[in-house]
Amino acid sequence: MRCVSLLAELLLALLLGVGGGIITGLTPGIHINLVSLLLLSISPLLLQYISPLTIAVCIVSMAITHTFLDAIPSIFLGAPDADQALNVLPGHKLLMQGKGYEAVKLTVIGALGALLLAVAGIPLLIPLVKYVYPVLQPFIGYILVAVVAFMILKDKHRAGNFLVFTMSGILGILVLNMPNLRQPLFPLLSGLFGVSMLVTSYLEDVRIPKQRAGAALQVENSIIGKSVTAAAITGSCTAFFPGLGPAQGAVIASQFLRNIGDYGFMILVGGINTVNMIVSLVTLYAIDKARNGAVLVIAELMEVDARSIMILAAVVLIAGGIATALTLSLTKKFSQLISRVNYRMLVIGVALFIAALVLLFSGLIGLLILLAATAIGIVPAELGVARNHAMGCLLLPVILFFLL
Repeated sequence: MRCVSLLAELLLALLLGVGGGIITGLTPGIHINLVSLLLLSISPLLLQYISPLTIAVCIVSMAITHTFLDAIPSIFLGAPDADQALNVLPGHKLLMQGKGYEAVKLTVIGALGALLLAVAGIPLLIPLVKYVYPVLQPFIGYILVAVVAFMILKDKHRAGNFLVFTMSGILGILVLNMPNLRQPLFPLLSGLFGVSMLVTSYLEDVRIPKQRAGAALQVENSIIGKSVTAAAITGSCTAFFPGLGPAQGAVIASQFLRNIGDYGFMILVGGINTVNMIVSLVTLYAIDKARNGAVLVIAELMEVDARSIMILAAVVLIAGGIATALTLSLTKKFSQLISRVNYRMLVIGVALFIAALVLLFSGLIGLLILLAATAIGIVPAELGVARNHAMGCLLLPVILFFLL
């Protein structure tokens, strides 16, 4: 009887987590880490009635659902969180071609495909993390330097690439070392990748064309396979490179993949974003290190053993299946609505909403960071260089952390 009761409790927690993931995924600025910390703050009360595993199930299902749904505001509104920052770039381009639904669908393909590969690879990943990470740790900084050098030197815009990387990197160092600044990544990445794009769209008087929500997806199976596999591998590698998240992983992976185009890149980012959560659970189990805020909360609540990692892996699969259906359904509704609204007014509304959330979470200093990041975020378009070099805001601080 107790077994049936526990199962019902875990299923209810899973569904509540999915509901929470819908809210955090669709609302720019409300990150899963924030909600997880809220659950931790009220956990003494909750633990009088439910088990730590139940709270962990809720957090994991919420996090997985979030990684699927946060592509919608990233692509349709240009309001990314830290993990979806790079999706704004090709995603907005596809939106302007009437392919917003296809753009989100590509991220879903990447998320679900990489999720399945990552869960299947957990038995292999656990010993790799446990035994390979200590060997690689002394060389992480040098590996990242080599990757960044390759990124900057690989095309003819070397001076522009270096300028954007350096400016964003210096801003990242300043922001991430500010004392008592809450949610530093929100104003930083929203300015570099979100508001800067909105400003450009407003100045150019961009109009959203009618979206083709029912159009068949035209992408080669080889590109899907290559991108999903790369997402699973790159997402798993974040276990060996602490400080690297999905966005940085996508930058690095995209330097080594060839001929995947915008479609392949969308699959790649969507996949890495989801795999990162799974890998964080594995690192907690294998080396007792949490790689993101949500998993850090789980670590505070319970000790993850073999039984709980199996339960959480099952939760990941169930939540991923539900989130797939939810994301595609909600994206169709967004596709129908987006071309009917005044896009310039929508741009103003989204920018003001982001600014209000920055003020709420990070205060007046957050607004100054948002303005500075927005100014730097406009530079790549003016110089004709790839905006992904602005990920120097995270890569440069990580490099310095390991080398100094």
